[in-house]
Amino acid sequence: MSLFRHARFEISIARPQDLPPANGPEIAFAGRSNAGKSSALNTLVGHTRLAFVSKTPGRTQLINVFRMHNGAALVDLPGYGYAKVPEAVRLQWVRLLENYLTRRESLMGLILIMDSRHPLTPLDQQMLSWFAPSGRPVHVLLSKADKLTRSASAQVLAKVRRELPKWGDQITVQLFSSLKKSGMEEAESIVSGWMAPAGSAAVAEPEGDAAD
Repeated sequence: MSLFRHARFEISIARPQDLPPANGPEIAFAGRSNAGKSSALNTLVGHTRLAFVSKTPGRTQLINVFRMHNGAALVDLPGYGYAKVPEAVRLQWVRLLENYLTRRESLMGLILIMDSRHPLTPLDQQMLSWFAPSGRPVHVLLSKADKLTRSASAQVLAKVRRELPKWGDQITVQLFSSLKKSGMEEAESIVSGWMAPAGSAAVAEPEGDAAD
């Protein structure tokens, strides 16, 4: 069975203290507002509305937890960088992100979504500078790759790949398209590798499941 398929919604929280107790490994999804984070998450799990998709940036204001069939969780974090919200709301998002990313012991790694047409914005770089020192891996999805020609997308991938070592050697990158559903297997392989060393029974494949 595919690692991501059949994930189900578990809880939404607005305050760090409302996070449920850790129950298996967690993979966080972060990205600049309107970078395609919710679309990428929906594509990976094979569900068109698991994470709400909006053309209006800044709609994801909560931490949303989705439980996978193997007991691990996908954690959808508030999009960052959207200016047209009240300052109090923006600060609330920042506190949520900071608390979760720096204090959550069950967090295995970060999937960072960047629009392939505008990668490594100052806010993306800030997120890398903030998270990379934790020693946990980061995998960058260059989303909306279908908006670029094959040649242009290859150039973007090569450029970002050259830049990422600035933040350490635990960062990988790939092209991804929710529209074309391309890059899914590569993303799944990366995340599977993160969880394998844990040796936890919570992430073992259930017996008797047919291959997806």
